[in-house]
Amino acid sequence: MKNQIVWCDIPVKDLDRAIKFYSDVLGEKVSKETVEGMTFGLLPCPEPNVAGCLIASGKPSAEGPMIYMNCDQRLDAAVSSVEKNGGKILRPKHPIGPHGFRAIVLDSEGNRIGLHSK
Repeated sequence: MKNQIVWCDIPVKDLDRAIKFYSDVLGEKVSKETVEGMTFGLLPCPEPNVAGCLIASGKPSAEGPMIYMNCDQRLDAAVSSVEKNGGKILRPKHPIGPHGFRAIVLDSEGNRIGLHSK
């Protein structure tokens, strides 16, 4: 089966601040890229069919769809870096049955995201 989500654009107010937030929380480098005059933060994408970026357009929201970011094997470290990088913990790490654990946070830009680990 193919992945249902193949790309996401996460709106941000301050691209450099958001790149630092996501790099620290995910524990992997978010690279700053420019393609055809558009600058964005490319999220780590080890699997070529699922990726996304931080883009300085649109309006960050705590009310829109929630994207889950993989923090496998480092969820505690990810959650502990949220507030240090300008985010807010909305719901600390908690079990989600056979699917592992998650925490729900606001990123440095005001977007609600899920951090997930098995």
